[in-house]
Amino acid sequence: MTGYPITLVALDDARCVVVGGGAVAARKVAGLRQAGARPIVISPTLCPELESQAAQGEIEFIRRSYRQGDLTEAWLVIAATDAPAVNEAVFREAQAVGCLVNVVDDPARCSFFVPAVVRQGALTIAVSTGGQSPALSRRIRQQLESLFDPAYGLLLDLLGRLRPTVQAAIPDPERRVAFWRRLLDSDALDRLRAGDEAGAIAQAEALLREIQEIK
Repeated sequence: MTGYPITLVALDDARCVVVGGGAVAARKVAGLRQAGARPIVISPTLCPELESQAAQGEIEFIRRSYRQGDLTEAWLVIAATDAPAVNEAVFREAQAVGCLVNVVDDPARCSFFVPAVVRQGALTIAVSTGGQSPALSRRIRQQLESLFDPAYGLLLDLLGRLRPTVQAAIPDPERRVAFWRRLLDSDALDRLRAGDEAGAIAQAEALLREIQEIK
């Protein structure tokens, strides 16, 4: 299934519901929390990980089985129970109220898929197999984690901090692109990997001066 990949943001005010309280639900809750959401978990019982989060107020917990009407005003729902009838009911209500829905391990009952994700700071790399093989998604994610280490998160943070200065200093778009290419081709990443942030900044400043001096 071919989809349109997007990144959901500003989830802190969105009503995100997870139906189910086991290990699979815990993984889905973890992903939502990483994205800034405070999930609402509906389940008669919780695994220890979710019990701890509920006790600390990190998630909202409704200790009972799913009921029709639980998705009123929901923006997104994930059904992660081992009861097909419950998952089907969640899917049907989600369709009725118009919220995004993912029924775990049931691609036909999903309006979105949860990709395998590599995160390094603000850098996010998502891998999706269209719901066909989560195992392959995880394998590719593991391979990407070995390629994109934490230094890439540091580099992205540095680029973000430099961006306003570079835009002001180099008005011409083509020369600005040339600067970014030269910086990315430089040893700035290696310097950050070695803990030399000052050296990476000095490298960027030197390249900026060179670009500005080009007539």
